[in-house]
Amino acid sequence: MLIDRIEAQKNPTKHTLVAIVENKPGVLNRVASLMRRRNFNIESLAVGTTEDPTVSRMTIVIDASKTNAALVERNLYKLINVIDVQDLSEVPSVVRELALIKVRTEDAKHRGEIKQIADMFQSRVVDVSLNSLIIEVTGEENKVDSMLKVLAEYGILEVVRTGRIAMARG
Repeated sequence: MLIDRIEAQKNPTKHTLVAIVENKPGVLNRVASLMRRRNFNIESLAVGTTEDPTVSRMTIVIDASKTNAALVERNLYKLINVIDVQDLSEVPSVVRELALIKVRTEDAKHRGEIKQIADMFQSRVVDVSLNSLIIEVTGEENKVDSMLKVLAEYGILEVVRTGRIAMARG
């Protein structure tokens, strides 16, 4: 719990909202249109089905210094396909991000060094070619950012990040 509070204090402006919505065509478009109409900026958005195939879960990260999180929450409730909305920013929760990082490799020595870095970050190499490696890293945003800084000296060719996903504990 202390770690969660420390994490929230590190970046108090980012709010993580979870919206439970009906799994129907057009729901994502309606949420995105609401954000556009109200001029709310989305930092990241991740959507997927839940254990119930009729329901999807949207994890929306907003910058509360530019947008009032409570206002975003109230507006989401106005959408007909929204079942529930939670602000997980003040709730003990598990927050993760997935990234795929393609790194340049010049020779076998560099491949070995990059593999050791991946191991230190509890990540794994998911693709190997003569000129590059693709590493899969999962964790908090600062872990992904740290790994990117370390790998930068080898030459990052491409990065794909999912954005935050979150779930309340307990």
